[in-house]
Amino acid sequence: MTRVVELVEHAPAMGVALPDAVGRALAAGDIVDAAPDPYVSGHWSLRAGSKVGAVAVAVPGNDEAITVRVAPKVPIARLFFLLGYSLGPKGGWRDGEVDVAGHRDLLPALAHAVERQIDRALRQGLLQGYRVTEEASLVVRGRIREAEQIRRRFGATLPVELEYDEFTTDIAENRLLRAAVERLLRLPGVPHDVRRGLLHQRARLADVTVIVRGRPLPDWQPSRLNSRYQHALRLARTVLENASVEHVRGGLHVDGFLFDMNKLFEDFVTVALREACRGLGHSARLQDPHHLDEAAAIRMKPDFVLYGPNSAPCAVVDAKYKAEKRDGFPDADLYQMLAYCTALGLREGHLVYAKGNAPHAAHTVRHAGIVIHQHALDLDQEPSGLLSDVEEVAARLVSTPRV
Repeated sequence: MTRVVELVEHAPAMGVALPDAVGRALAAGDIVDAAPDPYVSGHWSLRAGSKVGAVAVAVPGNDEAITVRVAPKVPIARLFFLLGYSLGPKGGWRDGEVDVAGHRDLLPALAHAVERQIDRALRQGLLQGYRVTEEASLVVRGRIREAEQIRRRFGATLPVELEYDEFTTDIAENRLLRAAVERLLRLPGVPHDVRRGLLHQRARLADVTVIVRGRPLPDWQPSRLNSRYQHALRLARTVLENASVEHVRGGLHVDGFLFDMNKLFEDFVTVALREACRGLGHSARLQDPHHLDEAAAIRMKPDFVLYGPNSAPCAVVDAKYKAEKRDGFPDADLYQMLAYCTALGLREGHLVYAKGNAPHAAHTVRHAGIVIHQHALDLDQEPSGLLSDVEEVAARLVSTPRV
């Protein structure tokens, strides 16, 4: 039997009856803010932060499993637009291209999207490519690894240490797709019809090596040959690189998948600004490393730095998903942006928030003449309106003066 606890991101805390071991596992896993009730034993106060998704906790010796679901404040279709645009702004998959509207929860919608994208990628058969293989063989093919032959075989002629290029389906692209399928099949809350589709995709990929959990993911490079795979591969990496919760803590098995809305919003804002500024003749770097001090000892990495035709920085942006203060944007963000502007020699800086309780604002720093703008994007509006607002911010970035 499974008991479901429903939470909403950044909503007020709610009291829930939980075994203490489960509460401690949730708190220690940085899944939600969890604290024991100081007055009632077996009760915990749970509050969701910016991570959305579902996590299941299985208690040994207990037939009851507990699933904690955290729903995003934005509609599922809008969340998938943000994700789709950040993965592929040039005609990448968006809401409407896959049927996510029928799913009310994030995990079923994500699993369905992955299954549909993999199905599209594999309709023409599995992609094949050359993979470098090293092995010992009685038959010579490819290149003899002479150093390995001497080190391992002590001068013996057989078997021979070889290296050759093998044309196979067991390549990085197919391995990533299978790893995403395997990951989703282990998650709680995947609907039966979607699970059947994932099992079908796993059967198609049966001859592909399963990536060992904890190992680095294989790299792939976009090309003409793998163009039909690219949407599926970007989505698969999202499944594998986001907050996958899978561990055993204190005898409890914790398994689930969580999106960090902070990261999703940051990715969308920076990619959308990059695309808008590109049309205005400027280039941009995301997570651009710089130093605050002359000795290059204090590192800083703004989310977005815009460069003009002379390759000098002309604008800096930091994306912030949520304003934490009731009466406006956090002051600490202003101090951070002031440091960015000072180090980069800019007269203006830009903070971009998801729409909260404060309108657009501009603050002029005393004795410095630096103006810090705070923009708010309304994520509840239609994608066209959201992108239009981003273009307005981009136009202001291009006109930002230097010190």
